[in-house]
Amino acid sequence: MPTVQRVTNLLAVIVPFLAVIAAVVLLWNDFVGVTDLAIAGVMYVSTAFGVTIGFHRLLTHRAFNTYRPIQYVLAALGSMSVQGPVIHWVADHRKHHAHTDQEGDPHSPHHGFGGGLRGSLRGLAHAHVGWLINEQGRADRRRYAKDLVEDPGMRTLSRAFPALVALSLGLPFALGYLLTGTLAGALTALLWGGFVRIFLLHHVTWSINSLCHFLGRRRFDIEDESTNLAWLALPSLGEAWHHNHHAFPRAAVQGMRWWEVDPSGLVIRTLRGLGLAWNVVVIDPERQRAKEVGAAS
Repeated sequence: MPTVQRVTNLLAVIVPFLAVIAAVVLLWNDFVGVTDLAIAGVMYVSTAFGVTIGFHRLLTHRAFNTYRPIQYVLAALGSMSVQGPVIHWVADHRKHHAHTDQEGDPHSPHHGFGGGLRGSLRGLAHAHVGWLINEQGRADRRRYAKDLVEDPGMRTLSRAFPALVALSLGLPFALGYLLTGTLAGALTALLWGGFVRIFLLHHVTWSINSLCHFLGRRRFDIEDESTNLAWLALPSLGEAWHHNHHAFPRAAVQGMRWWEVDPSGLVIRTLRGLGLAWNVVVIDPERQRAKEVGAAS
């Protein structure tokens, strides 16, 4: 990985963390308002859907089809989550599925870290953050994301990643100024709707890589170590049903039981109802039962 990219990734981890410390200090002194939190919430949900629906279910797994402009909007929103250019993200994730929890997986907590508590902690640290320094963006893009490489619009969005990061920070700043009319309002909106929001979304996403391959429940007969974590389902907008996802990677709806909350799946179903999505992959109960542990006995 080039030194510039290593430093960039490191800054993407450290700067939002420092911003959270500042936000806690300000919150302690009641220097946060409803406007800041509303902007943060809107920015969180929109950019998170860009990752969960756009980067992941649509572009990585082709779990549904939609019009090209919608694809580009979702890819732009996902880029504004500051998790890397869209083509890099998709290539890394497809490589993860090709080598899940084996040699070659960019962010498995299980391979190559030894046993015992020390090995487990090293693996979790790598899967959560460490891989960003050594592995992110190294997947062969022509091998794992050829369809995106050959799409001029996706190439443009990948090259525009720095500008989209700037937009991700500039938008809450501008909204804060417009809604409050003050520079102080713009700066606190930047803090909460920009840096704190990025921090929270980063760690929710990274928890899918780490915790959802280490803790939680499993019900399907598959070889990897993926798990479902119910308490992480809502903040991850449905991505924490990660074991379900690894059992059926092309599923557009990853919450496969009535109580498995999946906001991203609900949005995709809504798009289908509006005629904006088609070929939506939904796994019927019979296919699920056939893959459950003990189904063949």
